[in-house]
Amino acid sequence: MGGSASETIDIPDSVPDGPLRDWLTWLQDLRQRAGLPSLKKIADKSATKDENGKVEKLSIATVRRLLTGKPSQQSAFRLAWTLAEMDTRPVTGKPSDDWDAFDRDMRRRCAAALGAVIRSGEEAPHATPQSPFLAGRREEADASRPTGRRAPEAMLASGGGHTPSKDRSTVEALDAAEKATAAARITNLRSARHCVGRGEELVWLRRALTGHREGAATTTVIVTGLGGVGKSTLASEYARLYRDAYPVVWWVNAASSAQIETSLLELTGQLVPGRFDAEERTARVDWAMQWLGTHSDWLLIYDNVDNPRHLFPYTGALDRGHHLATSRRTTGWADNTPILPLDVLRPDAATKLLNNLVYPGTTPSPRQEADFRALTADLGNLPLALRQAGAYLAQNRGITVQAYRRRLESKLDKKALATRAERTMARIWDVTLDALQDVEPRAVEVLHTAAWLAPDDIPHTLLAPPGTDPDDTAEAIGTLAAYSMLTDSGTHVSVHRLVQTVLRISHATPGGTQPPPCPPGRLRAEQAVLHRLTPPPDQDYLPAALLDALSPHLVTLAATTPPGHFNSALGMAYHVAARLLNLQGHDARTVPLLKATVAQYEQDLGDTHPETLTLRNNLASAYQAAGDLTRAIPLFETTLAQCEQVLGDTHPDTLGSRNNLACAYEAAGDLTKAIPLHESILAQRAQDLGDLHPDTLTSRNNLACAYEAAGDLTKAIPLLETTLAQREQVLGDTDPDTLGSRNNLACAYRDAGDLTRAIPLFETTLAQCEQVHGDTHPLTLGSRNILACAYEAVGDLVKAIPLLESTLVQREQVLGDLHPDTLTSRDSLACAYRDAGDLTEAIPLLESTLAQREQVLGATHLDTLTSRNNLAGAYRDAGDLTEAIPLLESTLAQREQVLGATHPDTLTSRNNLAGAHYEAEDLDRAIPLLESTLAQREQVLGATHPDTRESRMFLAQAYLAAQSPDKALALLLSP
Repeated sequence: MGGSASETIDIPDSVPDGPLRDWLTWLQDLRQRAGLPSLKKIADKSATKDENGKVEKLSIATVRRLLTGKPSQQSAFRLAWTLAEMDTRPVTGKPSDDWDAFDRDMRRRCAAALGAVIRSGEEAPHATPQSPFLAGRREEADASRPTGRRAPEAMLASGGGHTPSKDRSTVEALDAAEKATAAARITNLRSARHCVGRGEELVWLRRALTGHREGAATTTVIVTGLGGVGKSTLASEYARLYRDAYPVVWWVNAASSAQIETSLLELTGQLVPGRFDAEERTARVDWAMQWLGTHSDWLLIYDNVDNPRHLFPYTGALDRGHHLATSRRTTGWADNTPILPLDVLRPDAATKLLNNLVYPGTTPSPRQEADFRALTADLGNLPLALRQAGAYLAQNRGITVQAYRRRLESKLDKKALATRAERTMARIWDVTLDALQDVEPRAVEVLHTAAWLAPDDIPHTLLAPPGTDPDDTAEAIGTLAAYSMLTDSGTHVSVHRLVQTVLRISHATPGGTQPPPCPPGRLRAEQAVLHRLTPPPDQDYLPAALLDALSPHLVTLAATTPPGHFNSALGMAYHVAARLLNLQGHDARTVPLLKATVAQYEQDLGDTHPETLTLRNNLASAYQAAGDLTRAIPLFETTLAQCEQVLGDTHPDTLGSRNNLACAYEAAGDLTKAIPLHESILAQRAQDLGDLHPDTLTSRNNLACAYEAAGDLTKAIPLLETTLAQREQVLGDTDPDTLGSRNNLACAYRDAGDLTRAIPLFETTLAQCEQVHGDTHPLTLGSRNILACAYEAVGDLVKAIPLLESTLVQREQVLGDLHPDTLTSRDSLACAYRDAGDLTEAIPLLESTLAQREQVLGATHLDTLTSRNNLAGAYRDAGDLTEAIPLLESTLAQREQVLGATHPDTLTSRNNLAGAHYEAEDLDRAIPLLESTLAQREQVLGATHPDTRESRMFLAQAYLAAQSPDKALALLLSP
């Protein structure tokens, strides 16, 4: 199937009528217009050079696949452009007359085709050459497979991840998102503040986002700097200046992933008012993502990003508009992302800003300018401080600049805060609050209350104490806004984080005594949130949307609990909010809630009360969910020791705690600790609960998986077979735990080389996951990815590649671009391209996946090591041994360190490195590696395991190359 003929490629009958068939028909038409070139000619014509001069082009196999199967976006675009450029007809009527129009039409058609694949899961047959890799087995990471393990067993709430529900109405809504157009100039920007002295920065931002600067254009730019330096003001000014260039400009509160989602669902409300109910949070977020993914020329401004990873699902997946983010973080961003460090204003700009605030529209006298320049120097040219001082002077015309400076001096020694900016702001606010206390004491109360809540979108109703006149609160908010102490939208207020920080920690008395147990505003903030958490008289529960809206304020209250302060009622609210977030899949966000709850229970019930132990276990599980095993494991260990002391060695909660610790050890790769714990738990549960109790079955499953992780399949497979049979008997054929067992057993068969038993099990599990969980549930996507890899393992790339491509697209949409499961799909697809001989597709995908896994998971995570191994194999396939061998050497060293010298993955690395040395004709290095690998595989896997046989054949081949036929023959004739 060399592709040299110029025959028409038929669209498979399996592709139904609709957007996918329309896309393929359009490609065929482009090829007809180009004179029906051969597949080889198309592949050659697609060649381009990157910035390093390296030639990249589509392979013949990829061209054939794209003309007959599901499009993968990047390759599909290149094919369409290539065919249009090959059109040899006269210019009139040529589809590529207007390249911009052609680009828009191509992207629209391709997006519709991709959407059709996502919805239908259609597999389009294609033909690809097979390229076996005898010397080094290709691996796929199984980080996403359903394991049948339960959530940590002492958790009071458990549940799956927060995933979209793709019922018919939701799918139809997502279809509609592609067709929906934005009304003229949709925005949620608030009124802009004075922005002076930032002309160069604004020019830099525009050039960075539009490509008019050195280097390539980007869709994402980050503005970093200290609190109060004017990052948000700069972003707002950019949006104001270039408003006409963007049909949609949307301000996103980005302090947490949940707040980003909230801003996106509000965008949906603006684009399609009334389409979704208030409770349909996930559907509204999905709709916004679909709309942004299929429309161009929008601007998203992410304000106050605390964690760069919160942006990756959006900046990575949405590339048709511009992303502008502000953050105090200077590190942790994706490679090659342009970053603009923002400093304080220059003296002239600071003086101009202060004059504009105090005497707008006038030119200062020489004396006034000198006074302003002296004040700006006192304030360190910090924009936030200048706004506060300017607002005070504008409100109090009778106070001169010199008098204001004297008041600042009187406050100089009263603050001992962490940073110069905090000390400056504390002095300013003392002056302002002293003035407000005399004329508007309620405003001071409101500001202190807002200091303890989440900084963004605080509703007016949360600042109005029960039984007070809302108009009084509104007047107090207006006064604070006039003094630039907060920003008011009319229904909600936002407070600068630096304002909150100083107000929370600047309440020590002049004598240096410790802060009081309940600082100003704290009790009012707690009471306000608790009041909103009380269900209305005619309801027994709070609407989910209200709980969702209040959760950021609960998290903030929990994270800022003063030392020695407790509120039992609020502790229960923290507990409820943690359960809600757990059910939504936001386990990492529960850490501050659970920390505060644990402290409350330790105070009220004692350090070793059973409920305290349960909550401490929950906190450890939250740390583990956040990837913080350095905190999770010691907390699990402490909790287990206390459970054993208080409850006894065989109490169910003690066994649950022991199970959680074992799973944490396993997650950290410490199988020497994990396996003995799993063995003891299983023995104890079988004795206490019986052989068929669900908890016993969970322990049996977990132990089998630990054996498998250690490469001991002779123990793992019988245990998995027994567990599956028992779960089918006790729980039923389609229970989630049964599905997990079936999938685990199939993986073990696959790892043992028995694909004739593995593939039918994978197929059955996938069908049942689709039936039980739906088409896009993470467990379904995990089953689909592993089935595709099994097809690939038996050489059936016609089935494997379309399934892997569709799974990757779905995971990107459902989980985000940098979710570990998405990275697993990307790695698996790249390996399939490699097996098909399509290295132009495989190597860039493997390189980007390795970089992303290093960024997200760390350099020595097991999945990162898998990516490093697979990329080295692709370099080796391409004949680039100078790149492959160092990568294989580092992978082997890291696997020996992390997994041990005889782990199956370590043996694979040793085998692959030997193969690379063999291909480099360095037999002195290859043969000893092959000999040790064969001996260890015989010991660990057995003499008849496929990997052992591979080692034996390869070593015999090396002996022949080394002119030692007697050794080769003896090896081949050995039993």
